[in-house]
Amino acid sequence: MKFEGKIVKNELSRRLKEIEKEKDIKFSNTQKVLLTVEGSITAILDVLYGKVSIFTISRHLEKADKEKAQLVNIPEGDELNYREVIIHRRGQPLIYALSLIVLDKCKEEARKDILDGEIPLGKILKIHKVESRREIQHIYIEKPDATLRELFNMNEDFVTRNYIVIENEEIIIWTKESFPISYFSDKM
Repeated sequence: MKFEGKIVKNELSRRLKEIEKEKDIKFSNTQKVLLTVEGSITAILDVLYGKVSIFTISRHLEKADKEKAQLVNIPEGDELNYREVIIHRRGQPLIYALSLIVLDKCKEEARKDILDGEIPLGKILKIHKVESRREIQHIYIEKPDATLRELFNMNEDFVTRNYIVIENEEIIIWTKESFPISYFSDKM
């Protein structure tokens, strides 16, 4: 099955303006970049804040339920790699990321690094020369669940984006990235 949906850049800008108006907030330039870039967030954070690392919260193989199967465009019951990480700098959490990875659609040589879970996905794609593109599907504000409240030790709203990574017109990864609304503001 091929994926045929995409949010284009001007729609992303419009969506950010809608959120700003709805929530009476103003995104910083850094927040706008982190929410709309179709490249590696880890690479951007490395440039902005110095070397960042990832800490793997959870990683395992699981059978896709109906909802997860729809996110990555596979049949229900197919195997997925479930991966939750925190991108951090010296122990301070910066961004939470949850990824669903269709290992059967990934290059053989990239699978080991994906299963290892200690290398950011963007770096794995680069190391193994995976020719892919990211397409942002949704940007929104959400209340933190128990996991986010505990990881970030706060209860403020989080800015979240969902995107997919596509290789050969097939979705290979679905990712949700979230950070507290006060992070990466001009005040940080």
